[in-house]
Amino acid sequence: MASSQQQHANHVLPPTVCVKKSVSVYPKSLHLHHPQQVVVNLSNLDRQCPMLMYLVFFYKPASTNLVDLQKLSLDSVFTSLKSGLEETLSVWYPAAGRLMMSPNDHHHGKLDLWCNNKGAILVEAVTRVKVSDLGDLSQYNEFYENLVYKPVFNGNFTEMPLVVAQVTKFGCGGYSIGIGTSHSLFDGPATYDFLRAWASNSAIKREKSISTRHELHKPVHERGVMGLVKNSQNHTGMNITTKSSPPPPIMARAAAINHLYELIKQAMIDRNRGGLPEMGSLNYVLKTYHLSGAMIESLKRKVFGDDQIRRGSFSCSSFELVAAHLWKARMKTFGVRKEAMVCLQFAVDIRNKMEPPLAKGFSGNAFVLASVALTAGELEERTHEGIVEKIKEAKNSINNDYVNAYIQALDGPQGNLPPLKELTLVSDWTRMPFHKVDFLSGEATYASPLVSPIPQVAYFMQNPRDSRGIDVRIGLLPHTVAAFSHYFLTNLQ
Repeated sequence: MASSQQQHANHVLPPTVCVKKSVSVYPKSLHLHHPQQVVVNLSNLDRQCPMLMYLVFFYKPASTNLVDLQKLSLDSVFTSLKSGLEETLSVWYPAAGRLMMSPNDHHHGKLDLWCNNKGAILVEAVTRVKVSDLGDLSQYNEFYENLVYKPVFNGNFTEMPLVVAQVTKFGCGGYSIGIGTSHSLFDGPATYDFLRAWASNSAIKREKSISTRHELHKPVHERGVMGLVKNSQNHTGMNITTKSSPPPPIMARAAAINHLYELIKQAMIDRNRGGLPEMGSLNYVLKTYHLSGAMIESLKRKVFGDDQIRRGSFSCSSFELVAAHLWKARMKTFGVRKEAMVCLQFAVDIRNKMEPPLAKGFSGNAFVLASVALTAGELEERTHEGIVEKIKEAKNSINNDYVNAYIQALDGPQGNLPPLKELTLVSDWTRMPFHKVDFLSGEATYASPLVSPIPQVAYFMQNPRDSRGIDVRIGLLPHTVAAFSHYFLTNLQ
């Protein structure tokens, strides 16, 4: 199951995770008003990255008073997760389906979602390792790769489950639940809703589920609204067109796509000059930086001054300020030449940006990238306040037209996005506190994402011990870690 990863696990931890059983889980009841073989047409946003994204939830034995974890048998946890998943799949029925090549579009390899009730996969495993042996759970550890189930993928999406999960009991009586969901099925907010629904359906916390239930939106699986633009594309990797030919005029309105063209063109010129090493096969190290609420507050004071804060004449979210700070630090680390174009792109949820807004509970991918471009020299000279203004402008430019232009831009032939040091990507998860998904009666000690298909993305996550704090998880090249840490943590102490 985790054979290739097992060889590289940390020396301290023999990767002895022993799989006890693996079962397919099907919806408890099939939708009567839906034919069994319904096909959900995916939008270009859904098709960008059809791979599984993994999250591992850790539950320490001492961290919950509601149920003594050590008294919970692995069998009872497994059974409750299984029955909870069966119930959840009855409502979130596309999650039990498979991706398939669109019957109307074999030439472009366009994927759609076939709700054929082939099921999800749930695995039961044990390890002698104790949760405490893993040290700081927020810091990625290669051992985590043994805590998720990775289906063998031979390039045929029709055989790949869209939801997989593994529950592992640790030597100390603690648990981890490692979950993989297809990015074509859900984006972050939809994954969060799905996992909360699953946790509230699992029997271990049946007595509490009444309170959570009324906060959960009924999911809306119809994605027609996102396919406003005729779409077709290849399904490999992060799908951004990498041709250096100029984009068609409509794309002028989707700044993120325009800026990518420019960056790729610039990278090609630099490479031909011999100025750029190939960044393709590089090994990223995942690092997590804890920014406490107090650190963010002190950065606000430094940037805006006490006067402005007292007068209330500034408004700036923690996300905007930390993104600006991270962008400056990352570009300083790479020492990009002053006249080179550099770009900050961040995901924006478009559920409320569309006209009309998407239905509450929309379960597909509903985000586009907003983009700020400057030269490296301008970025260095600009104050944090100036960069925050640019970030706000980019965020506010996202409207119906931008989304349409963006979706249409994903229509052309796609290729893998080369890792560009001039491109800084940020994804804000702070409104999705995954650690609060209480599969086992009580919050998780930590919810850790595994390596994503684009490892250099920075994720901003809520810190479980400090709701005003932000955990920044970012992939860095080994030789840049020290410099980045220095620039990023300066002004925050």
